[in-house]
Amino acid sequence: MATSRPALITLTALAPVSWGTTYAVTTEFLPADRPLFTGLMRALPAGLLLLALARVLPRGAWWWKSVVLGALNIGAFFPLLFLSAYRLPGGMAAVVGSVGPLFVVGLSALLLGQRPSTRTLLTGIAAAFGVSLVVLQAAGALDALGVLAALASTASMSTGTVLTKRWGRPEGVGPLALTGWQLTAGGLLIAPLAVLVEGAPPALDGRALGGYLYLAVANTAIAYWLWFRGIGRLTATQVTFLGPLSPLTAAVVGWAALGQALTPVQLAGMALAFGATVAGQIGPGRKPSGSEAVRGASGGRVLGMSERKAPRDSMDVAPRR
Repeated sequence: MATSRPALITLTALAPVSWGTTYAVTTEFLPADRPLFTGLMRALPAGLLLLALARVLPRGAWWWKSVVLGALNIGAFFPLLFLSAYRLPGGMAAVVGSVGPLFVVGLSALLLGQRPSTRTLLTGIAAAFGVSLVVLQAAGALDALGVLAALASTASMSTGTVLTKRWGRPEGVGPLALTGWQLTAGGLLIAPLAVLVEGAPPALDGRALGGYLYLAVANTAIAYWLWFRGIGRLTATQVTFLGPLSPLTAAVVGWAALGQALTPVQLAGMALAFGATVAGQIGPGRKPSGSEAVRGASGGRVLGMSERKAPRDSMDVAPRR
């Protein structure tokens, strides 16, 4: 059954909204200073669960593509994200992550030959500025390692987003299987590092187990399935401009659940960032050709000539996910 475009955007937006709760769960429920173990517990159980549900394994070139995407979207991204969350106060990790749309714009121009419009660049800058107004007032002294980890995690996820859009997915394979491949590959990459760097797993109480269960199921398995499903059906610009919803959610959770006050400047920043997110969903449309419509319906991902000559201000890549 076809999903309308507004409904698809809304469902995809649930992923970054869920991810916005990661910061509070990490600091309030999980063992301290265990970014690798936390990344492993978030990725591998979720990946194995989705593999069991999809019951499809990669074939041919998709073995190495799954490893590459799993490393970028999961294996590198999760540990770096949690490292920044542990070391940066007041949501600073979120504001660094809000430059993700600009990373995707630059990587799409570099890797896919697509030149962004001035409007896209200004919208990305507005989103990052709005998020900075929300979280910077609450930030204390900056930790250099935390900032570098946040930047590296954003770059990793942005590269993974562009490559996921570029490669599409094999014919007949749905987003559930693709998500399971990446989560499992990323979790397996994290596992030996977690043992070597952090040693034996920490003792877990009921609070920590509940936090890890939430991260693995709702925050990862379901959220990443919605995210990769959205990537297959929306443009790269539309997907990446949903990213600022994550730090906005983090700010709302901090206010509602942790008693953190919101100043008028922060409220103005939230309005600006949300407005940029909405503006990022409104882009120049392009009616697909007959061959593109056939490929889109069949789930194929081969780039056609009309796709290579997409309008200059379009960030749509391959009709893939």
